[in-house]
Amino acid sequence: MTAQRRRKGWWETLSGRLFGSLLVAGSFALAACGGSGMSSTPGTTASTKTGTALITLTDAPGDFLSYMVSVVSLKLTRADGTVVETLPMTTQVDFAQLINLSEIISAKQIPEGSYTSASMTVDYASATIVIDNGAGGITVPAANIINGASNAALVAPNTQVTLSLQLPAGQPLVITDGTVANFALDFNLAASNTVAPTGITASTPASAVTVTVNPVLTASLAPDATKQIHVRGPLVSVGTTSYVINLRPFYDNQDSGDQLTVNVAAATTYSINGTSFTGAAGLTALAALPAGTLTAALGTYDVATKTFTASTVYAGSSVAGSGLDSVEGTVVARSGNVLTLSNGSSHHGDDDMEQYCGTVAVTIAATTSVTEDGQTGTFGPQDVSVGQHAQFFGTLGTDGSGNRTLDASQGSARLMLTNVAGQVVSSTAGSVTIAVQSIDGRQVSDFNFAGTGSTAAAYVVAVPSTLTLPTLTAGTPIRFFGFVAPFGKAPPDFNAVSLVNFANANARLDVEFPPPGVAQPFVAPLSATNVVMTQATLQSAVESALMIGFQVTNPATLSTGVSFVADTSTTTPTYAIMHRTSETVNNYTSFSDLIAALGTDLNGTVTMKGLFAEGPFDASTGVFSAAKLLVFLND
Repeated sequence: MTAQRRRKGWWETLSGRLFGSLLVAGSFALAACGGSGMSSTPGTTASTKTGTALITLTDAPGDFLSYMVSVVSLKLTRADGTVVETLPMTTQVDFAQLINLSEIISAKQIPEGSYTSASMTVDYASATIVIDNGAGGITVPAANIINGASNAALVAPNTQVTLSLQLPAGQPLVITDGTVANFALDFNLAASNTVAPTGITASTPASAVTVTVNPVLTASLAPDATKQIHVRGPLVSVGTTSYVINLRPFYDNQDSGDQLTVNVAAATTYSINGTSFTGAAGLTALAALPAGTLTAALGTYDVATKTFTASTVYAGSSVAGSGLDSVEGTVVARSGNVLTLSNGSSHHGDDDMEQYCGTVAVTIAATTSVTEDGQTGTFGPQDVSVGQHAQFFGTLGTDGSGNRTLDASQGSARLMLTNVAGQVVSSTAGSVTIAVQSIDGRQVSDFNFAGTGSTAAAYVVAVPSTLTLPTLTAGTPIRFFGFVAPFGKAPPDFNAVSLVNFANANARLDVEFPPPGVAQPFVAPLSATNVVMTQATLQSAVESALMIGFQVTNPATLSTGVSFVADTSTTTPTYAIMHRTSETVNNYTSFSDLIAALGTDLNGTVTMKGLFAEGPFDASTGVFSAAKLLVFLND
């Protein structure tokens, strides 16, 4: 892994998702909900009144192609010591696949009260951790996955680690009788793991790679309506404008007992047993399915009306784990009707176990049913092209060399929103040509464009008239979301649905110091309103980067150093200190509270391993207005 690839991992993981984009589903309409496990400390009395804790979990990949572990427990602790278990069952999760969405993992009824802390226990007994080395990935041997607190391998019988967090003083998770409270969690991969060596390449042997786990769990009580929500579970009933499910997060095949109502609209699209529908016709087709049919939905949350509306609904064989085998990943090459799918995950029929597949050969045919997420119209196998993120349903197998295959000729294909990022070369009405830096988060060298007409140096993006473009000049960084053009039909190479305008993007800063860290990272004495990291301190970092859009600057070149102040323009500032040895996180609601805590923690023996910050940056003065500031301490 090159330093550039590793730095990109920090940005991909921490760019706006570290805290604030932990999307909470808000006040979903809830049907009758099940109970929850609860234990109380001696001398306390459990409340007979309950409310709903709607809990979501999210992350985004950094250096990892796969990070598959089991979440075995998720507990909330009330101010009086009462502990409530909210996770209905052990859940297998590939955190590297939680991109641009939040998964609802629990909608439990729990006793009312103020909850001040949370903990999540993760089991590495059957972990699959694959490091991105730019050439298909390196699977880390089990003996090389290390618990950072004990420096021991996470192998039997000590396979579990517990991530704990303390909510800000005066801002607990409040549960009241008959209401819905929101709690969003982020198990941050880049912050939770240290990969060694730092310069992993295609020639690095797996035996030389280690991953040291120091779990980082952060939380937010504020919803973020910019991120998609994913809900999954078997169908209970269908109404005139909504339907009810039993919640089953990720790929679990056991009912949790939590019931959730999902609203739909006239524009909602459906893929039901591989067939596309829109609006009322889709809801009618959904109503025709028997109770217990597996469903999934992607949608958005409206803060003003406190409603969730699904933009896309899947049901029956269009959902992974619902009868047909399936694989999901990025199409990196196509030869005739055979696709090469990279960085994939596979599922066998009704099995709730997900498996990582570095490469899968997928066969499609004229009989393969094809849909595009959130899009109407007629699609076919020719719409599947190089660069497209997709999920295929059919029959898994192996070829003569033992490599994984999937025959989707009698199955279906789901084309999912894909992102392409690069710098502007030129633009005309309805079209932008870019020099591609990545497609679906993968570097351009991973793709074979033979047969498509695409060229990475002059990649043509079709832009609909409804999409407002920023002022574009040569070299402007930009990222589009949409769908790759049909195979062999380029140009255009890509059909945009939305874009990210980096013109007004916040800066993002990450700094990582070599072990054991820095005892005095900031100029003393610390100020409650302004703390300074000098150029000399920045120069001592083993890795550092300051990014605005795709523009990366080495902060060690700033003669002013960096002065951190509070970002007064944000309504949701988020600050935290992560204690690596004790595996705990303390959250703070104000910059001054964070600095006061740092003044106590940095006592001369405790060192700072690194930090991440996000917010406006003034290059002329070196002032970084931090809307988010995350500090890592070795204590």
